[in-house]
Amino acid sequence: MESLTLLVLVLDSTLRLSAPLILAALAGLFSERAGIIDIGLEGKMLGAAFAAAATAALTGSPWAGLAAGIAASVLLALVHGYACITHRGNQVVSGVALNILVSGLSAVLGVAWFAEGGRTPQLPGEARFLPLEWPGADALRDVPGLGALYGELLSGHNLIVYIAFLAVPAAAFVLYRTRFGLRLRAAGENPESADTAGIAVSGLRYRALLCTGVACGLAGTYLSLAQSAGFIRDMSAGKGFIALAALIFGKWKPVPAMFACLLFGFLEAVAIRLQGAEVPGVGEVPVQFVQALPYVLTVVLLAGFIGRAIPPRALGVPYVKER
Repeated sequence: MESLTLLVLVLDSTLRLSAPLILAALAGLFSERAGIIDIGLEGKMLGAAFAAAATAALTGSPWAGLAAGIAASVLLALVHGYACITHRGNQVVSGVALNILVSGLSAVLGVAWFAEGGRTPQLPGEARFLPLEWPGADALRDVPGLGALYGELLSGHNLIVYIAFLAVPAAAFVLYRTRFGLRLRAAGENPESADTAGIAVSGLRYRALLCTGVACGLAGTYLSLAQSAGFIRDMSAGKGFIALAALIFGKWKPVPAMFACLLFGFLEAVAIRLQGAEVPGVGEVPVQFVQALPYVLTVVLLAGFIGRAIPPRALGVPYVKER
């Protein structure tokens, strides 16, 4: 029974830690399927986290924070689009520039507005997204097996975690079952043919970046209003790059990308459980090793099991409409 409880707790942490990665991976899915390389996922998440926490601290409303987070992320996505679509700039350089800009700007604004070293004030419970208890979770909590699965694993997550997992089938439906998804994939594979068919490639890529902005806004808001109780400098901690790696691991498909994010979340959950643990013949595991373990194992697994990942053919290629 203790083993089952431990497994459920690890899986519970896995879902919580995977949620922002899944949202960021779906954000990258829309932009890259449309032909736009999005290294700036990290910056958009960080910008959304700061905007959400700052707004929630000032208004006391998590919904106002969510709106501000999405708005900030969408604005950054449009800046990226203006540089890469309208002016046909280098997409990698634009994404890296966004990451650097947001990392510095969030710290500067945090110091100027709150004078707490780049942090926002600690948010009270009413200004955050709190866990949602499913009906009957408390009554079933003491039931062996079922109580742990229903009361801990399924119940007790906040709203954005559920949105993240519901967004995966929704993204798959949009991508493969709608006219917008068909045109989006066409713009990323063969924009010349799409243009010949009467599709406005530039406009379609801007709409894809709007979807990217919304998903990154949800991911960033989760970091500061659900997973944490405020904004901490550089709190995204490379999650945007991990989500991009998961997207490549999933070969630019929603469900495989979700499983790649779950893999990283599971490794991070296990690493958290290992902190302070005694290993026979080794002793206590160093904290630095535990913190690096999920990243190292993710790189090893991605390198060993991904196989050949073929990106959209027009990915990273600016489209110039023929006269």
